[in-house]
Amino acid sequence: MVLGIDYVQSYLNDLSQIIEALPKDTVVEIGNLLQEAREADKHIFIMGNGGSAATASHIAGDFIKNSRNPGQKRVSIFALNDNAPAVLSLSNDESYEVVYSEQLRSHARPGDLVIAISGSGNSPNVVNAVDAAKEMGLKTIGLTGFKGGKLKEKTDLCLVVPSDNMEMIEDAHMMVGHILTDMMRGAAWGK
Repeated sequence: MVLGIDYVQSYLNDLSQIIEALPKDTVVEIGNLLQEAREADKHIFIMGNGGSAATASHIAGDFIKNSRNPGQKRVSIFALNDNAPAVLSLSNDESYEVVYSEQLRSHARPGDLVIAISGSGNSPNVVNAVDAAKEMGLKTIGLTGFKGGKLKEKTDLCLVVPSDNMEMIEDAHMMVGHILTDMMRGAAWGK
């Protein structure tokens, strides 16, 4: 079966509706938490699995490179999924469910910020990391879809993409990452 332009247009129409329905006030709140972390010299830790791990890595790279602005503090961000030796040794020797929580226990300090990305909101290793973060006095942000899953209830602030299509949820998460990067560059604060 060969798909045509109609399929592509349908996907784009559906994605446009999801983007329009995004809770914009939550995106602003996330941006403000990120800016507060930057100004207070706090670390930001971000993580996900699969496509969400790629999004976490992309957002971290964008924050490091594209949020630099003369006169502003730099953003200190770490994508925990990028530490392959830690992820692999912890998953092999203990459990895949602790690959992020154990890294947070080693690196994070009270007041740091955690961004947990999970399309379903239920990835056990991401949820466990949020639990560890809360125990340690860290602020937590979730990026999810569907109904928000466990992250919706466990994080301090959760952006739930109003969709049950994983690809479109991931599209929206990437777009939100780019909005936040632009905010961190100073567009939102006039810097």
